[in-house]
Amino acid sequence: MQLETYPDREMLMLGLANKIAGQLADFLRRDGKATLSVPGGTTPGPIFDTLSGVDIDWATVAVVLNDERWVPETSDRSNTRLLRERLIRGRAAQARLIPLYAPAETPEEMLPALEDGLRPHLPISVLLLGMGADMHTASLFPGADRLAEALAPNAPLLLPMRAEAAGEPRVTLTAPVLRGAFNTHILITGVEKRAALERAMTLTPEEAPVRVVLDTATVHWAE
Repeated sequence: MQLETYPDREMLMLGLANKIAGQLADFLRRDGKATLSVPGGTTPGPIFDTLSGVDIDWATVAVVLNDERWVPETSDRSNTRLLRERLIRGRAAQARLIPLYAPAETPEEMLPALEDGLRPHLPISVLLLGMGADMHTASLFPGADRLAEALAPNAPLLLPMRAEAAGEPRVTLTAPVLRGAFNTHILITGVEKRAALERAMTLTPEEAPVRVVLDTATVHWAE
């Protein structure tokens, strides 16, 4: 694991956005396409704001969330809704958004179709993850109902996940998909998350799911 510290959160967000933009541009020059995977929530919003104005060929970039709550885009809880408001706009409005939600009562009903939509865009070129104080990442929560299955080397691309801390049922990228990314960044802020990160290094992936990517990730932190 590499750890990069920043003097403040503003510098963190700008610096990380520029690093992601540069890596995407490298992939586009070499391969003519790229896949960016990002977290939901409000913390990465400033990164999304910056990326949305970056002058790259967004029409050849696929964007997929790390995970999504099983709610329609009209819900305030929808990560997809937030992504459209902060990232898929401006220059980045041309990017292809790969869905992790489709109208159905349960995620199990739509999982094969969602996997079919994701498969052509793997492996991930640039992966941005968050981490909770409980050391979860994506929707790989400690104690989640299908965590062991999601951590397995032969896990499918996506799995439904239910956990007390998660609220709604979710769909998440699994550990092999996350580990397969070419570039992995983890964004954390505050002393509580820094302490959780250090604790995660001493635990198993079952106890601290973020552990599955720490060996290959660069962690970006500001107090």
